[in-house]
Parts: sequence; C-alpha cells; structure tokens
Amino acid sequence: MKKSFGAKTLVFPTPTWVVGTYGPDGRANAMTIAWGGICCSSPPMLAISLRRATHSYQSILDRKAFTINVPSEDQVKFADYFGLVSGRDTDKFAVSGLTPVKAGLVDAPIIEEFPLVVECRLVQVLELGLHTQFVGEILDVRCEEDLLNEAGVPDPGKVRPVVYAPEARGYYGLGKYLGPAFSLGKSVK
Repeated sequence: MKKSFGAKTLVFPTPTWVVGTYGPDGRANAMTIAWGGICCSSPPMLAISLRRATHSYQSILDRKAFTINVPSEDQVKFADYFGLVSGRDTDKFAVSGLTPVKAGLVDAPIIEEFPLVVECRLVQVLELGLHTQFVGEILDVRCEEDLLNEAGVPDPGKVRPVVYAPEARGYYGLGKYLGPAFSLGKSVK
C-alpha cells in the first residue's frame, strides 16, 4: 500500500545545479537550486525556478542570461555552500576558492572547476507563486573532454552529477547504469 504525502515537492530526481549570474556591481555570483529541468527540445531550453528574494533573481532579469553549473559528487560541499549564503553579503567565489569565468555566449559566469556547464539566454519569465520560473534557451553546453563516452557525449558515470532529495534534505549520487534507452522496453509485450 502506498502512503499519501499530500501536495509536496516530492519527486525524484531533482537536480543540484548552481546558477551563475553577474550582480548589479558586475561581481560573479552563484546559487544552488533544485527546481529545474529541460522544458523544450527544439530549440533546446531549460527552466529554473527561483524565489524573488534571492540575489540571483534580479540579476537574471537584468542580464537576460544565466548559466547552469553541474557539480560532480566530489564538489557537493561547494554546491551546498552556494545555497547556504547570499551573494548580497558574501563573495562566494572568494570564500570557496572556485573560479568564475565569463561564459562564451551569455552575460553570466561559469564555474571553471565544475565538469558540465550550460549557457542560457533568458527567453521567458513566468510568475508561479512563491517561485518565478525562468526559461532559458540553451546556447551552449560544455563538458570536460575526459568525461565523454565513446560516442563523444557526456557520460553521467564519469560526470557523477549530484541529485537532491527535497523532503529528505539530502544529496545523493546518480546511481548505476541500468541499460540502453529506447531498447529495454522492447522486451515488454
């Protein structure tokens, strides 16, 4: 029997993404989010949701851009840190020792040390309630070359992205490879 939890933000997985922006003073900032995902395949787009109270909120509106920086499992402490303090009060890059680098195509920083980064141009804003959804067109995705598979695309087993469990308030690794997509289901008749 399944236990009912009511209306909750309880769905697996949620990402552990670090959003990169430039503040009004031009200083690089980063904040950790879990509310995000791909929302369109052509053109490629992703959506993230932030509270208006965050320092990054206005920065995204002002610069019309943001980056998504995907930490690996061994960088989870930095991802957690970027969600603990506000960029209004703290230079998170100075404290963490991580390196902000200007993105190639958008007016936002990437985190040099993180293995996978996505550059997004803001295309739509939707007020939802406590959160505002920002839809960004993906202009570029970059991954460390040593983390690519034989086909030349990012290998999740090598990137080792972090997922977040909202209700458990914990971070987890992605897990093991289960099999090829668009193939495993062919055995169901």
